[in-house]
Amino acid sequence: MPKNTAGFEDFSRDDEVQIGSERGFGLVFAAVFTIIGCWPLIGGGSVRIWALAISGAFLAVALVTPRILRPLNLVWFKFGLVLHKIVNPLVMGLMFFVVITPTALIMRAVGKDPLHREFDADADSYWIERSPPGPAPDTMSNQF
Repeated sequence: MPKNTAGFEDFSRDDEVQIGSERGFGLVFAAVFTIIGCWPLIGGGSVRIWALAISGAFLAVALVTPRILRPLNLVWFKFGLVLHKIVNPLVMGLMFFVVITPTALIMRAVGKDPLHREFDADADSYWIERSPPGPAPDTMSNQF
């Protein structure tokens, strides 16, 4: 992992996201349109012919000449990147305010402090002794 000058990990890099293959894109959309075409059968309706025709077109192009699907694949990829930029912060914020904040408020209300942040002037050390002491240091050599 890259380190900055202070010795800490540097998370400022942008990981390059790779676009999927055109063949895979075509096969996935063929499957999606097949599901759309056959979905009314569950409720006793009729098949959606237009969706099955699109599914067949995607399947044929994906198997014969997938490079034709490159522009559609690129548009779909960029759409996914835009969705990621919008949805990811919303989901993370929602999760924080729906899960983490109520948990913290409940723990604070009942007086729970799992980090033991209270200052103790009489303490020689805040180190917590373990019994048994834990795994040997040499077992941690290849963590990753």
